[in-house]
Amino acid sequence: MRQVLVERHNPGDFAGEGRRRVRSVRVNIAESPLSWLHARGKLSGRQFLAGEMLRIDFEKAGLSQRTTMVWDAPPAGRTPRGAPDFAALTHVALDAKRRFNEAIAAAGPGLSDILWRVVCAGEGVPEAEKGLGWPLRSGRLVLTLALDRIAAYYRLPQDKKEEAA
Repeated sequence: MRQVLVERHNPGDFAGEGRRRVRSVRVNIAESPLSWLHARGKLSGRQFLAGEMLRIDFEKAGLSQRTTMVWDAPPAGRTPRGAPDFAALTHVALDAKRRFNEAIAAAGPGLSDILWRVVCAGEGVPEAEKGLGWPLRSGRLVLTLALDRIAAYYRLPQDKKEEAA
């Protein structure tokens, strides 16, 4: 897949109090399925921002699998293998894990499956449909419903187009 780089405002930058804090970042729109859908007008800005906030919480909580070997020597006097030390998690990671779990619960059963696969695992919508055993072209509709629910959980403002309708 070739890179398609565009300049875009950072999703975390909001206008407020008469001033605007805006940073422009260069992103590869082919990088994530969520940004691919948003770049082609299949997701609203609110849905895209909700998905990005969920992905950020997922990453901050450290919920993704490790892809490399841990080469650190075990500390003296401790067992070399065992369960991770959850007491060592930071407050930021614990708060992100709580937000992630609450957002997934807000999406509800059935909707959280495709939400996790597309937003967190980075699967394309067709791959997620196949993995879930769903009919073709049903995944995007279900994904937009799930993104609307977590946008409500994150208390994101409605898009201007949605307010007029």
